[in-house]
Amino acid sequence: MDKKSFMQAGHMPTLLAAFLYFDLAFMVWVMLGPLGVQISADLGLTHAQKGMMVATPVLAGALLRFVMGMMVDHLKPKLTGAIGQVIVIVALAYAWRNGIHSYEQTLILGLFLGVAGASFAVALPLASRWYPPEHQGTALGIAGAGNSGTALAALFGPGLAAAFGWVNVFGLALIPLCLVFVVYLVLAKDAPDCPPPKKLSEYLAVLKDKDAWWFMFFYSVTFGGFVGLASSLTIYFNTQYGLDAKMAGYFTAACVFAGSLVRPIGGNLADRIGGIKSLSVVYVAAAVALALVSVGLPSAWMALLVFVCAMLSLGMGNGAVFQLVPQRFRKEIGVMTGLVGMAGGVGGFYLASSLGYSKQVSGSYMFGFLIFAGLALAALTGLTAVKRRWRTTWGAPHLTTAKI
Repeated sequence: MDKKSFMQAGHMPTLLAAFLYFDLAFMVWVMLGPLGVQISADLGLTHAQKGMMVATPVLAGALLRFVMGMMVDHLKPKLTGAIGQVIVIVALAYAWRNGIHSYEQTLILGLFLGVAGASFAVALPLASRWYPPEHQGTALGIAGAGNSGTALAALFGPGLAAAFGWVNVFGLALIPLCLVFVVYLVLAKDAPDCPPPKKLSEYLAVLKDKDAWWFMFFYSVTFGGFVGLASSLTIYFNTQYGLDAKMAGYFTAACVFAGSLVRPIGGNLADRIGGIKSLSVVYVAAAVALALVSVGLPSAWMALLVFVCAMLSLGMGNGAVFQLVPQRFRKEIGVMTGLVGMAGGVGGFYLASSLGYSKQVSGSYMFGFLIFAGLALAALTGLTAVKRRWRTTWGAPHLTTAKI
């Protein structure tokens, strides 16, 4: 990457604001997962309820990404992001002041935390629209590295819950959220070439393009695997290996840090060798890692090592998918970011909930991991089927300067 060219190409304050907004939003989006051990102990939740509790914000975030994607095109990214942040701040303040007393209330809070998960559909267009095609992978990788916020939740959530009570963690989260909200209002700026708003029919028209469905499927595996594991691993390490909530959170944080920090590397690598090559390797590595952990490795440290490998693969895959999407759907990047992000969230909801149900029904997490490993191989097969067409049509060298 030409660093000087990249620094001159876009708008760094907006890129920083997008990263911070995304980072904190993702921190609170998955916070029920790291707090899941303490919450489930106090409320007496079953394995299936634990899985559904951590999966609900993921599903809500997935569905709301489409809504936020539409709002981005109509209200522009900055205002949409500001609205989303206010909703999350108010919801957490209410939960903190009034408490959470039942399984049903955890699901309701999860729905509001989904608004934070929908930040994906805002932060990426906010940054993306400032950068030319040859820097899309790097710019979106940096903005998307905000998914490291999931690691912050795992790193600090269980410890703070042990010290102050898990309800008070909702109040403590308001401090960085409010600070970043102010920074966002000051630094973020909409790109001058924002496309005009589209009608609903125009949004749905994108779905008639089969490439849109391919990208949604590819991302449902990479991001779905990432966020599904980020939401579930604290409970997994506690249940499978008997780690206490704090240590299980540290193990989870290590996995999530690995997956989130390599996202920009995945984007940059895709800029260099092409997103298709990057994704092909990613899917194989992720499938192998998930198949390995499905057998129930004999120690938590061995499981940690394999989960880190899985998260490294999935994290790089997230960056690679979004190196390709803007090349194919540059004019529809707002709605496509929402749709692809929605599919990613649906993948995460599926993985998180299926792990809970797998444990509830069979007494083991094996089937949940094995089915998702199969989905990774299915994605590899699909990518192999479309790559020739992509490289000879919209990704042909005479049509774009970016490597496909």
